[in-house]
Amino acid sequence: MTSAAQPAAGQPGDRRSCSTALLTDQYELTMLDSALRDGTGHRRCAFEVFTRRLPEGRRYGVAGGVQRVLDAVAEFRFGEDELRALSGTLDDATLDWLREYRFTGHIDGYPEGELFFPGSPLLTVRATFAEAVVLETLVLSILNHDSAIAGAASRMVSAGNGRRLIEMGSRRTHEKAAVAAARVAYLAGFAATSNLEAGRRYGIPTAGTAAHAFTLLHDDERDAFRAQIDALGTGTTLLVDTYDITRGIERAIEVGGTGLGAVRIDSGDVGVLARQAREQLDSLGATGTKIVVSGDLDEHAIAALRAEPVDGYGVGTSLVTGSGAPTAELVYKLVEVEGRPVAKRSSRKESRGGRKSAVRRHKETGTAVEEEVFGIRAGSAEPVLGPHDRFMQIPLVRDGAQVDGLPGLEDSRQRLRHALVTLPWEGLKLSRGEPAIPTSFAQS
Repeated sequence: MTSAAQPAAGQPGDRRSCSTALLTDQYELTMLDSALRDGTGHRRCAFEVFTRRLPEGRRYGVAGGVQRVLDAVAEFRFGEDELRALSGTLDDATLDWLREYRFTGHIDGYPEGELFFPGSPLLTVRATFAEAVVLETLVLSILNHDSAIAGAASRMVSAGNGRRLIEMGSRRTHEKAAVAAARVAYLAGFAATSNLEAGRRYGIPTAGTAAHAFTLLHDDERDAFRAQIDALGTGTTLLVDTYDITRGIERAIEVGGTGLGAVRIDSGDVGVLARQAREQLDSLGATGTKIVVSGDLDEHAIAALRAEPVDGYGVGTSLVTGSGAPTAELVYKLVEVEGRPVAKRSSRKESRGGRKSAVRRHKETGTAVEEEVFGIRAGSAEPVLGPHDRFMQIPLVRDGAQVDGLPGLEDSRQRLRHALVTLPWEGLKLSRGEPAIPTSFAQS
């Protein structure tokens, strides 16, 4: 007998399954059901992930979540709990097929941390139609979320111009999305996260001191500062705007001394307040005490603070919501069936048929000038590489198994840093404009 506190397997509230199989849309499985019935589900196919256009205001995309996709595909399994949930929805033969499901195909794609542009073949999945179609929603939900946030975070890091950024958006999004957001923020160059699960799971540095509630808890602001310093030492960051910033700074230095690590300002016109705080700190002899600002910052606000005496930023809401672009606008489209190119012709939703890869062309100086997408056909020759050009896709999965030696998070972080350096300077602008480099499509 099952109690309300311990729901039966497969019932709402069950947390025992780690399968990713039901993180999908029903139409993926109804397509599967129909394709298995008429025999077309066994046709060899290629699906491609790409974007037709970048989100408004973006000049490049950042491949985020690639490793999470590979891990999720490996966990795409239909156990008895998942099959029970689908009972009555699908044909018994389809349920039996799902019971044995293991992805056995190939995946190629851009390494995590790489830049992409409209038309870039970010990910290519090759398998039978049945094996590949069921992955669409899972792949897109991860890549669209993580790439959107990676793109926003990258713009913030560029706007910060070398200053320290801390991701602190956990309270503004879903608890699992918060962990993924922290991961790709670090990928994009953030120094730390407030999210402890992200720190545990991915080895990301964590940071966090105190909120206004801690100050309000104490009878006097000095008591709150003293308690925090007693616990964390004088290198900590004190939040000084609970009551009056001028007095808060005065009390912070009174308690922490001129060697206090930093003060944080979380409200008001932070540019003006940072200037005043710097003058006050210097007048008190705390010339080494840093100033950290937070509170609804996005890349535009960070860029506007570039001339102010700000040493670091805490970023939350605008980052985890994608800074106005909660999706990277990626799609997952069938482009090849049994070696035959297929393409969608719907207005404004076109796709280009055939399996593809890409070369990024560069000047001798290393500046990127073009994304050249080319078709892959049996017997066709690959494009000739110049001395500074490079192929963009790498093997990620072969015969269902992840390729050994894929880049880790730190490697991907360095990859993105290098890739941004190769962009033309106008490609880093925060204003609206064309993609940083054009995409051309070579004849296959």
